[in-house]
Amino acid sequence: MFVVSKWSFAFVPPVTMGFFRVALGALALWLGVVATNRRGSRGGDGGAGIDRADWPAFVGLGGWVAVTIATQFLGTELTNASQGSLLTVLTPVFAVVLGASVLGERITRSKAGGIALAAVGTAVVLAGQYDLTTIAAGNAVGVGLLVVASFAWAGYTVWGVSVVRKYSALTAATYSTIAATPMLAVLAAIELAVLGRGIGSIPVTAESIFATAYLGLASTAAAWYLWYKGLEFVSAGTVAVFYFLQPVVGISLGALLLGEQIGAGFVVGSLVVGIGVWIVSRDRTDNDREQRSGHDQ
Repeated sequence: MFVVSKWSFAFVPPVTMGFFRVALGALALWLGVVATNRRGSRGGDGGAGIDRADWPAFVGLGGWVAVTIATQFLGTELTNASQGSLLTVLTPVFAVVLGASVLGERITRSKAGGIALAAVGTAVVLAGQYDLTTIAAGNAVGVGLLVVASFAWAGYTVWGVSVVRKYSALTAATYSTIAATPMLAVLAAIELAVLGRGIGSIPVTAESIFATAYLGLASTAAAWYLWYKGLEFVSAGTVAVFYFLQPVVGISLGALLLGEQIGAGFVVGSLVVGIGVWIVSRDRTDNDREQRSGHDQ
């Protein structure tokens, strides 16, 4: 997602691309709701089964989405690769802290140890690929935006737990994404006005169509649904620790698709990250057991 979005900013402004991404993702998710509704599957309620009192929760989740996308894409545009990769892994840290303070999720010693180990492994991975001395030399505004993006995604994760548990991952992902779409439309309009550009200035090319399709269908509709699907089984802190795998996957794809070189530090760091994630995923807190029991019922 970071590779494709950074590449797409050459022809579509960041927030505007964020709007296109979320709008397409919302459409794909809504079609998924319609399809499951026809089959009578759980989660395909089409909105009819949502209590009126819960709609503000969906709008609130949409707000977290809008903040995440706007700050993430602007921050990615303003920072270098090492800054972006390192700062985005603040998400699991924020999610664990919010999960404990907002939801009362228990942080066991093994979970804390696994998270710490995964964080160390991530640092080793990034040190093996990037010159980390350039982190402090980058754009301070971009760094700040990425920190906000990491916190906002943690908020989307934690405050989404109750909605996912009451309805379903598909319902929660769909209507929060739909709620975020007009918010990002306003921000995109402001961005284009500041840049002195109109919507007609956005090129309709094979590249822009591919970027929008990938970001909207894979990085939004599929990824956000699967992210929330994890919350049906385990706690927010457990789900969020898998975010540490993001730099490992991103660098691996860079090597596979772009021919980038990876060194021994990447291999060692990846193993450490994997061990840390495995420890956390094996740790079953009371919260995890309750959520799995509720899902099975």
